[in-house]
Amino acid sequence: MDWVTGLVPGGKENFNFCLIIVDRHAFSTAYHPQTDGSAERMIQTMEDILRGFCAYGMEYKDHKGYTHYWVTLLPEFQLAYNNSHHSTTGKSPSLVEKGWNLLLPVDHLKKNLLTINPTAKDFHDMWKKACDTSTKFIAEAKEYNKQMWDKSHMKPDFKEGDQVLVSTLNFNNLKGPSKMREAFVGPFTIIKLIGKNAVETEEDKFPFRKNPTPPEIVEVEGSPGPVKKIIKSRKIRLNGKDQRQYMVRFKHHTEDKDKWLAKDAIPDGNLQLGRFRDSRRTEESHS
Repeated sequence: MDWVTGLVPGGKENFNFCLIIVDRHAFSTAYHPQTDGSAERMIQTMEDILRGFCAYGMEYKDHKGYTHYWVTLLPEFQLAYNNSHHSTTGKSPSLVEKGWNLLLPVDHLKKNLLTINPTAKDFHDMWKKACDTSTKFIAEAKEYNKQMWDKSHMKPDFKEGDQVLVSTLNFNNLKGPSKMREAFVGPFTIIKLIGKNAVETEEDKFPFRKNPTPPEIVEVEGSPGPVKKIIKSRKIRLNGKDQRQYMVRFKHHTEDKDKWLAKDAIPDGNLQLGRFRDSRRTEESHS
């Protein structure tokens, strides 16, 4: 985190400071509106900290009676934030970027000095108070964000044997107006837990969803059987020579049975290659 400083001459007069936050507009899916979660989380945390920093009325009086208000203490706030522990990386931003946490000039002085300049002591006390206050607000902002997240996010407690409803939100083959459709279908009994949010149900035939019965696979020794079509080609290097191979899909076999074969190993190779090249030319002409 860095403050924007050094504004060009000729701008507005009589201003204290200017905080500029740039947010790029980007498109995302309807189910994940956040396009840059880390930046949004940082901005929200910064807002909470600054709000507390301002509302607290952060100020410090030195030995001469001069009052340093929170605006002049923003560099200390920046130091405290960059030295604070971040849960995402497990380290502070300063440690990640520079390899060490930032220190104050007074940290390099000998601690057994008998006397110290009052101005230097005021400077150290002011920095320490601002850093301690900033650290406190950083911890409070993190705890507040955690509480708000936990309120709206509950861990699923699915168990085998439970009955669940299935959302029709992602069913793209339902007919009629979307507002008139059923929001959920079921219930279905859980027979297996696959992940935290994924389960296998006893009945997988949902309404209006096509469930074609795959053809029976007949295992044949040697050749997998007649070729259905050639999917794509690639060029590889074997034994120091360039060789072209083709991904072949066989009839009565699923996609996981596709194989990379050389031209000579493809049944009816010339015929299948001719069809493959024709389909490629057709696709290129339409593109």
